[in-house]
Amino acid sequence: MAYKHFEFIEKHIGALAIGTAVMLSFGGLAEITPLFIQAHRVEAPPGVKPYDPLRLAGRDVYVREGCYLCHSQMIRSLDFETQRYGHFSTAAESVYDRPFQWGSKRTGPDLARVGGKYSDQWQRAHLMDPRSVVPESNMPQYDFLADNKIDAADIQARMRVLRRLGDPYTDKQIADAPRQVKGKTEMDALIAYLQGLGIDNEPHPVETAGGQP
Repeated sequence: MAYKHFEFIEKHIGALAIGTAVMLSFGGLAEITPLFIQAHRVEAPPGVKPYDPLRLAGRDVYVREGCYLCHSQMIRSLDFETQRYGHFSTAAESVYDRPFQWGSKRTGPDLARVGGKYSDQWQRAHLMDPRSVVPESNMPQYDFLADNKIDAADIQARMRVLRRLGDPYTDKQIADAPRQVKGKTEMDALIAYLQGLGIDNEPHPVETAGGQP
């Protein structure tokens, strides 16, 4: 009986295609479902908080201008990576990133731990005219960001949407957003975003009962 079923499938391309699709679907679900469930269990570690209004605006500029196309924010757990950039990246530190900025393309250096590495003045000069501080740079100028003001109402709307997605913004934080971005430009916001990367969210070794990592 079983042989007749197999013979039918072998002789009818439609049945073979349907059977193949069904088996691939089951196999795909078996692979994807555990990863999907695990991803939704990732919780923010101590010290990792949602972006404040100014940094949130800066992150939106970062994404809008396609900075991720040349800069990753993903340090791999390889010696030559960690020696140059710092602790390898973890999923928990990007829990409030939508979308996350890990990436794999590096025309420029990885930026996961760039916060505090350079002064605000250096970052501003680099964005205004990259070759003024890095002569061999092929990065475009972003001097126009210094003329663009931040829309406070837009930032508040974004914070409300992110709260619905799980970011723990309070009513007070949302109401206070216009004050925090008042008079700020997109250049100020982008610098604030860059200066925070890897500062509060860098992973730390977990201590054992004996106090040793």
